[in-house]
Amino acid sequence: MAISVGITALAILAAGLSGRLMLGVFFGVGLLLGLLNAILVRRSVESITARTHPLKKSMAINSATRLAIITVAGLVIAFVFRPAGLGVLFGLALFQVILVLSTALPVWKKLRTGDHLTSAGTAAGTGEGTSGDD
Repeated sequence: MAISVGITALAILAAGLSGRLMLGVFFGVGLLLGLLNAILVRRSVESITARTHPLKKSMAINSATRLAIITVAGLVIAFVFRPAGLGVLFGLALFQVILVLSTALPVWKKLRTGDHLTSAGTAAGTGEGTSGDD
């Protein structure tokens, strides 16, 4: 959330200096929609996995509905408030990039250092990461 607020402040500042203040504001709205999506994902995963028999179908329907609503909201804002409203779509896109990087970078670092060999494979008893000729 702090990253989104910081990026929004920078976007508003940059857009204001270039004479397009509302583009920066709508960019922040896009980041806010992305954050809302991430929070809703977390809540739905917690809710669905708390069930005794979680179904993939309910997760898929929930995801599709949530993404459709957020996409339609972003497109409506972009259309109604064009051209500055397009900032919403850029904000949504950047939020997704940040979300993927914040998830992927720690995994990538772990894979590069080789920590996954000792913590995942041998601790879980899967045998992955062992040479097999011990």
